[in-house]
Amino acid sequence: MEFGAVITQVGEFIDVLGVVAIVLGVLYALADAAIRRIRNLGPVYTRFRRVLGRGILIGLELLVAADIIRTVAVTPTIESVAVLGLIVLIRTFLSWSLAVEISGHWPWQRSRLAASGDGSPPQDDAQPADAAPPANPERV
Repeated sequence: MEFGAVITQVGEFIDVLGVVAIVLGVLYALADAAIRRIRNLGPVYTRFRRVLGRGILIGLELLVAADIIRTVAVTPTIESVAVLGLIVLIRTFLSWSLAVEISGHWPWQRSRLAASGDGSPPQDDAQPADAAPPANPERV
């Protein structure tokens, strides 16, 4: 089998893995949200968005990898590299946007948040600000 054909198949396989990762991420996020809602385990929406975003991020990373493999190894023309650059730019922007949504702050705020002691990600079991205080504060 020719090298280009093998690389094309590898790229297609990684494409399929990317799509599968996104689909599994969506299914996992839906199942997790349903379980949390049924069992009343705290805020559902924020956790759903974070879990869904992580699944999409993994899938996007795999899709970018597949595009790079196919474009650079199989058809390294100026036009194909330009198209790859545009695809990577769009997918990188999507990945960056999702990462900001998941973490809740801009990437350049990480060091400032860590220094102030507020660098930890939000907890899923944290109560909203308008929630009633616990019934028995000594047990908390």
